[in-house]
Amino acid sequence: MESKISKRSLRDAKRRADHQEAAKSAPEAPRPPANAPVVEFRGVHLAYPGGTVGLDGATFAVERGEFVFLVGQTGSGKSSVMRLLTKEFDATSGTVRVAGRDLGAIDRAKVPFYRRNIGVVFQDFKLLPNRTVYDNVAYALLVTGHSRKEIRRRVPDILRLTGLATKLHSYPDQLSGGEQQRVSIARAFVNHPPLLLADEPTGNLDPETSIGIMQLLYRINRTGSTVLVATHDHAMVDRMRRRVIELEEGLIIRDEATGLYVRDENTREFAARMRGEISDRPEI
Repeated sequence: MESKISKRSLRDAKRRADHQEAAKSAPEAPRPPANAPVVEFRGVHLAYPGGTVGLDGATFAVERGEFVFLVGQTGSGKSSVMRLLTKEFDATSGTVRVAGRDLGAIDRAKVPFYRRNIGVVFQDFKLLPNRTVYDNVAYALLVTGHSRKEIRRRVPDILRLTGLATKLHSYPDQLSGGEQQRVSIARAFVNHPPLLLADEPTGNLDPETSIGIMQLLYRINRTGSTVLVATHDHAMVDRMRRRVIELEEGLIIRDEATGLYVRDENTREFAARMRGEISDRPEI
């Protein structure tokens, strides 16, 4: 049985749904080609107020269904990429596209609608502290105008996928760090976005819990969502054996598929390999 969703939440959701209906009446933008990259940066520069350079001519593309890591030290440009993709900032110059759509051409009033079509996972979770696990995930559907029937169908499914089926009535402060991050991922994925962004998703977690989070992101990637993860955890990245884009002082200094790119392993095989590689590492 789902947790009770407040009348205030329903009112908020109705207002947002009304705004969505108004937006639907506007002329639709041309549909992007089916083969358009999910993410495309072309000569992107980002300068923050005060002159700090976030990105310096970044050019790369992420294709549909890829799992890509952004790595680099603090201040290298990882967060700048994420902020541009969530349209927290606009590029100083160059072009940023998501699914063929130029983010620079999106009107500020329509940014919330754009953001609801991507999933974002944060290091500090950003959960609603006074709402249960069920309600935190359901809220992502409420604000996009889904019916209560659809919410009742989708939320239990996503909680099972993320290993939270027994925690639906729990509040965030009753959960471990790993469980809170799973709620954050469930909320980001419940709308099945084509693009999932994860900014340091394992930054505050122990190694074993981090493997569980990466296993979950891998499972989501296998459903068809493109996943882009910003992290400084080089050891985890090496074990994942996925494409790596490395930044340094705003420049892309490496873009490659690392190690043995395993494409056909299931999530259990993936987790077993990750744990096996940990146990095989020599003690220091």
